[in-house]
Amino acid sequence: MQTSIKIRAAEIKDIPDMMRLIRELAEYEKAPDAVTVTEDHFRESGFGKNPVWWSIVAQNDSGETVAFALYFIRYSTWKGQKMYLEDIIVTEKWRGKGIGKMLMDELIQIAKAKGFNGITWQVLDWNEPAIHFYKKYQATFDGGWLNVALDF
Repeated sequence: MQTSIKIRAAEIKDIPDMMRLIRELAEYEKAPDAVTVTEDHFRESGFGKNPVWWSIVAQNDSGETVAFALYFIRYSTWKGQKMYLEDIIVTEKWRGKGIGKMLMDELIQIAKAKGFNGITWQVLDWNEPAIHFYKKYQATFDGGWLNVALDF
């Protein structure tokens, strides 16, 4: 029997599942101790008085959250508003079933509906499955910019 996947806006009740998927991604990226955000902070940042991120989730027929995508608004002084895709995370068991494509297609529709001038994101240079996936969208890869961070 074919399982159907439903894509919908994330709700506050999805936070525990989203955190589980975030930890799974950190394991995949060989950085399990890098996740320091607390569930309370994550919840407040997405569903509090002044949300700074938005998300869509993918659920199977059983109501299990098997993937999500999280984004926020990036502002360019040259181009204006752009969606910044922080993550698309599909749990390992559900990869290769078209769920990432469903999420990406929905994100494109959201970005267009909001009048953003595009979507931008980062991908690790060793993550060949993700790079291959993004190339299917004719995404451009800009090697001219360096990642810079100031952590506190």
